[in-house]
Amino acid sequence: MPLLPEPLKGLRELAYNLWWSWNPEAAELFHEVDPSLWKRFRGNPVKLLLEADPARLEALAATSYPARVGAVVEALRAYLKARAEKKGPLTAYFSAEYGFHSSLPIYAGGLGVLAGDHVKAASDLGLNLVGVGLLYHEGYFHQRLSPEGAQVEVYETLHPEELPLLPVGDREGRPLRVGVEFPGRTVWLSAYRVQVGAVPVFLLSANLPENAPEDRALTARLYPSEPEARLSQELLLGLGGVRLLRALGLAPQVFHMNEGHSAFLGLERVRELVAEGHPFPVALELARSGALFTTHTPVPAGHDVFPLDLVERYLGGFWEKMGTDREGFLALGLEEKPWGQVFSMSNLALRTSAQAGGVSRLHGEVSREMFRHLWPGFLKEEVPLGHVTNGVHTWTFLHPRLRRHYAEVFGPEWLKRPEDPATWRVEGLGEEFWRIHKDLRAELVREARSRLYEQRRRNGESPSRLREAERALDPEALTIGFARRFATYKRAVLLFQDPERLLRLLRGPYPLQFVFAGKAHPKDEPGKAYLRELFARIREYGLEDRMVVLEDYDMYLARLLVQGSDLWLNTPRRPMEASGTSGMKAALNGALNLSVLDGWWAEAYSGKNGFAIGDARVYESEEAQDAADAQALYDLLESEVLPLFYAKGPEGYSSGWLSMVHESLRTVGPLFSAARMVGEYAVLYSKGAAWAQKAQAEAALLRAFLEALPAFHALGLRVEVPGDLTLNGEPLVARAWLEGEVPEALRPFLEVQLVVRRSTGDLERVPLEAKEGGYEVRYRPSRPGSYAYGVRLALRHPLTGQVGWVRWA
Repeated sequence: MPLLPEPLKGLRELAYNLWWSWNPEAAELFHEVDPSLWKRFRGNPVKLLLEADPARLEALAATSYPARVGAVVEALRAYLKARAEKKGPLTAYFSAEYGFHSSLPIYAGGLGVLAGDHVKAASDLGLNLVGVGLLYHEGYFHQRLSPEGAQVEVYETLHPEELPLLPVGDREGRPLRVGVEFPGRTVWLSAYRVQVGAVPVFLLSANLPENAPEDRALTARLYPSEPEARLSQELLLGLGGVRLLRALGLAPQVFHMNEGHSAFLGLERVRELVAEGHPFPVALELARSGALFTTHTPVPAGHDVFPLDLVERYLGGFWEKMGTDREGFLALGLEEKPWGQVFSMSNLALRTSAQAGGVSRLHGEVSREMFRHLWPGFLKEEVPLGHVTNGVHTWTFLHPRLRRHYAEVFGPEWLKRPEDPATWRVEGLGEEFWRIHKDLRAELVREARSRLYEQRRRNGESPSRLREAERALDPEALTIGFARRFATYKRAVLLFQDPERLLRLLRGPYPLQFVFAGKAHPKDEPGKAYLRELFARIREYGLEDRMVVLEDYDMYLARLLVQGSDLWLNTPRRPMEASGTSGMKAALNGALNLSVLDGWWAEAYSGKNGFAIGDARVYESEEAQDAADAQALYDLLESEVLPLFYAKGPEGYSSGWLSMVHESLRTVGPLFSAARMVGEYAVLYSKGAAWAQKAQAEAALLRAFLEALPAFHALGLRVEVPGDLTLNGEPLVARAWLEGEVPEALRPFLEVQLVVRRSTGDLERVPLEAKEGGYEVRYRPSRPGSYAYGVRLALRHPLTGQVGWVRWA
């Protein structure tokens, strides 16, 4: 880092805290140093200061610029001081990727950006959180597109000293090292700290001279497709991450796994507890009590699984350190596939976590069905997977001009509590809001033209094609954005299901245009084929002036798209979208959503705050669903979207459209914010910490319970029930008798239950009372209707109080 002029010393303090990335006044300071370098370095303040012209810095020091630097530095210090006293238990948040900002490209897509938003919101809320991840020294790839839409991956070596990272030292000030045992060797890891507001995030790297070249490459790229490299990377994250925290002297009470990539951390925590003297079953329960797992995909192929022989090769002998045998170890992740047994990281995460959930209400339902085999005998809705619907970090994705305008209209409380619906006084938004929105659309068109020109120039296309790029799109036309990972289930080509219908829309009386962006995973050949098909269709029908595909989708381009689009299109094949967050970001900036009722939109859509493609029905085939959804999309555009948008009054905009935007902001802005999301997770963190504390205090009770647990599975239950019958005001009488000896350690937690389900799906569990050597219940439904019923034994977990095991009569 250069020796900055004394009045500008505060720039260094700002550069090494990503707080600047969601505070426009801070970002504007760096932009002012050198706008062209700022854009070229993707908004990286460290690289900017390394390369800035010293004369320019000296010149700035002689203006009013230092006063602004001082004011922003004081704002950062005040922010940190207000959060010096942390809230809640110390929580370690593990994620394989983090999308903090485009200048730190260690993220692939939504999962990473969600992790970044989680950390930022935790900082804003003052939570006691620490992040753990990996530093990929080649990052995620940059995407280049050929004239035919073929994706080419370009990797760029990242230099930590040019990034907003600082190396982590040990207590003696030497570079910190932790090791993870691999077959025949130890892989060593260093760590870098990225400060995100008040939250530190530690990134592990194997790119060290003491490692062999092939081991240094283990943390080179995000999500390698080869199973051995993927397993190795996840071992470094899970085992190495816990060891890093210990080396830093940190003892988190709660461990949060953001997807299953970090699930090996559970094994390391069990190993530690066994080393403290606990037997394996108790150590497992102690580790589980404070662990939380968030699953992000409803697609089975999205959950990492590894061959058993590969897992044994890397972890053979680890089970002895955990106090168990090979079978007990493998059982933690075992999953039966049609081709045989595999080791599932999601199963491992679920079996080592007391709390788990999906990322939207619908995804929670899908996940309970997907994983119900891990809880034999449970009814689907009893499977202990809940959900916390995703949200987005308001200040990261809201355009600075809109942020300032909203603050004027909504008042100061909105800046403090964006998750509070009462602060969104949207009725005050009118002409000025629309003027800003039009400017942002024009900015998107300018950037799209510039990027399209550069794509074509680099591909050696003709001068006429370059001139066409400069005229593509219309800054006054209804602009629809579609940007996300290019996977087949996201159906980027759904618009072309009926080309004639699409052409009628595009050549009709209402101007309409689309901007596409997105990457396919390097090994996702069907996703890449979708990209080529999209290019081919656009060119085949002569739509290149109305439909543009931009390359190298990242957080910078994402912000341009969500801030400049009028309408955000999302066409996943229901129910394969776990949540989705890009539509939330677009809604923040005044765009409306046009989406399938999947993921978050299934619970956000009210009929007044956007548009729903199709309905929630299940189709017999993908072809039938695609055809139905495409027709619904065309109908919406033709009969609702376009007429409403272009019903402009004398003020230059459609009052009906603006009314819908108001409703979208009112409903989406607060409820789908990361502040609300992390607030819900904070409740789970407190619960996990309480369970972990209780587990430590009652380890002896827990041990007795676990030793007696096998006896539960030997118990029998004999029942006397009337079978099928019609009741008119009379109660259902059910009796039951236990067969077998109930150990004393299980008695307080054992219950005989009548389980009743109404034909509408409502479920009720009624305990039977001990009576005359058996159990009895006289049950009268609160409502008339048709019911099914059963009787079972239920055993509650001594720590959580939740039913953990059942045996049906």
